[in-house]
Amino acid sequence: MDLKFTSSRKYISISVPSKSQTMSPHIKSVDDVVVLGMNLSKFNKPTQFFICVSGVFMFYLIYGYLQELIFSVEGFKPFGWYLTLVQFGFYSIFGLIELQLIQDKRRRIPGKTYMIIAFLTVGTMGLSNTSLGYLNYPTQVIFKCCKLIPVMIGGVLIQGKRYNIADVSAALCMSLGLIWFTLADSTVAPNFNLTGVVLISLALCADAVIGNVQEKAMKLHNGSNSEMVLYSYSIGFVYILFGLTCTSGLSPAVTFCSKHPVQTYGYAFLFSLTGYFGISFVLALIKIFGALLAVTVTTGRKAMTIVLSFLFFAKPFTLQYVWSGLLVVLGIFLNVYSKNMDKIKLPSLHGLWKKSVEERKPRTLSQTV
Repeated sequence: MDLKFTSSRKYISISVPSKSQTMSPHIKSVDDVVVLGMNLSKFNKPTQFFICVSGVFMFYLIYGYLQELIFSVEGFKPFGWYLTLVQFGFYSIFGLIELQLIQDKRRRIPGKTYMIIAFLTVGTMGLSNTSLGYLNYPTQVIFKCCKLIPVMIGGVLIQGKRYNIADVSAALCMSLGLIWFTLADSTVAPNFNLTGVVLISLALCADAVIGNVQEKAMKLHNGSNSEMVLYSYSIGFVYILFGLTCTSGLSPAVTFCSKHPVQTYGYAFLFSLTGYFGISFVLALIKIFGALLAVTVTTGRKAMTIVLSFLFFAKPFTLQYVWSGLLVVLGIFLNVYSKNMDKIKLPSLHGLWKKSVEERKPRTLSQTV
């Protein structure tokens, strides 16, 4: 039904949508953000941020410990892609369960978009898991800490974003810290392999793109976290299964894991469960605060994961790890500062230069009196 009233000054149009377009009466707001059954939209922004950050840190710290624990099982390192397959399978099941618990089960984001997101997710997690067969865990994590760099590039290319000098400085500090950390690792680590650096670098590139694509898709179509997880990981599961079948990598992995079910499938279940809870909070961060702030939070979590890795697992250590890590932390601080420039006032170079020039100007008698 359409009612239109036209006058010389006003034009009013009232439209009643068809039945196929009518929203579910159970939806209170299209802007609701629900994480693990908890509606974050009922809280103010600072509380939302605190809840999301707490969830990310708690679940992902356990996730990181379990991931390194799985790869410490002797003989498991060649099966990183199979671990990713199991992980995607668990994520799909968890996403399906959560989707059944919410009242609006419609898929909002187009299938073609999910196929792209699934491909990027496979690249991110599969390459990241596989890189642990060639790198120390702290080195892998320090690479992930520098995800800000490709995220910024992806933000410019995909969403047309522009970044200030603080963000650029943060990216530069992270790059230098990353190079220094990698050189230190190549010196002290007996099993250092350049293949691992290539794998984790490709994983970072995919991760940078996926954050921006997820942010754009969730805001454009108002998709839920559980919908995003279910469709992206279930499609990704099919991708990995097809790849392992074609490369004959499925049978050896199944044989090995059947001999160590608790250390592989048992740990993988807990690893996937904590990862699923963690990614739900990350997606909420992306939807509410944007991809760049979400990366900043997850980067801080990864810095803590490095410390815990050295505490719980024996590995070579050098002070260069500390200095390069501090350089990455400086980059994180600059990134956080760029997001709060209105609250944290630091003198600019232009302001300092202008002040020094004014002080050098000759003063007249009337100015000095």
